[in-house]
Amino acid sequence: MTKKAEVDRLIKETISNYGETIDVLVNNAGGLVTSKTLAEMDAAFFDKVIKLNLNTTFLVTQAVLPHMKSGASIVNIASQAGRDGGGGGFIAYATSKGAIMAFTRGLAKEVGPRNIRVNALCPGMFATTFHDTFTTDEVQEKVAGITPLRREGSA
Repeated sequence: MTKKAEVDRLIKETISNYGETIDVLVNNAGGLVTSKTLAEMDAAFFDKVIKLNLNTTFLVTQAVLPHMKSGASIVNIASQAGRDGGGGGFIAYATSKGAIMAFTRGLAKEVGPRNIRVNALCPGMFATTFHDTFTTDEVQEKVAGITPLRREGSA
């Protein structure tokens, strides 16, 4: 989803198979890639994370929007990291997810008059192999301790 031509192909196939109108878009492409502090990352790494998380949301939304009618919905997946800066080594990821939150607010203002809803979900920490590898047990316990259910999320 990081390449416009591939996104355009996907939307063209979707329209061909399911019809001209798209009622719901969930922008869920993305990921953490890996943990790198600012001193460890180069511009290529930063660009990769931004493209993976933010540019995919932009490209897919731009391609789908012409096919959305009044009453349609867009849901963007952001992250708690976009609100609080993430953990150590996740600056690029947190930046991309914070940008998705701003993109969501701006897009809601732009397409709200067309009666298209735009929202973002900002999930907290989920028990994943990524966090098992890159997040210390102390941090996982701390995050779980401040959530209402006193645990990480699970798929």
